Amino acid sequence: MAVRGLGCPVRFTLTAGQKGDAPEAEALITDLPAGAVMADTAYDSDRLREAIAHKKALAVIPNSPSRARKHPPDRHLYAQRHLIECCFSKLKQFRRVATRYEKTARNYFAVVTIAAIVLWIK
Repeated sequence: MAVRGLGCPVRFTLTAGQKGDAPEAEALITDLPAGAVMADTAYDSDRLREAIAHKKALAVIPNSPSRARKHPPDRHLYAQRHLIECCFSKLKQFRRVATRYEKTARNYFAVVTIAAIVLWIK
């Protein structure tokens, strides 16, 4: 999920549970303007860091413990990552999103889209 500075969702995708996070992140940030891209340790990959650098943005991603070459993260910017966690929390206030009543990915994607629209309207 890509979130704007105020914590409103901008773009999201659904993936299989066993699929990794980092390969999907590059598609999420394509064509989105950003001065900094903040992400969790799961998104620490050289390919994603190169895509962020290509956008002329700052990558604020903590290093994976297995990473040989460490990148120093900006701790002050990383502290602002709570906005995306707050966005997930707001989305989970919608019961159908939190419990995933929808059986198909198409229907679940529609429910999450409606919840994101409601968050934007507020």
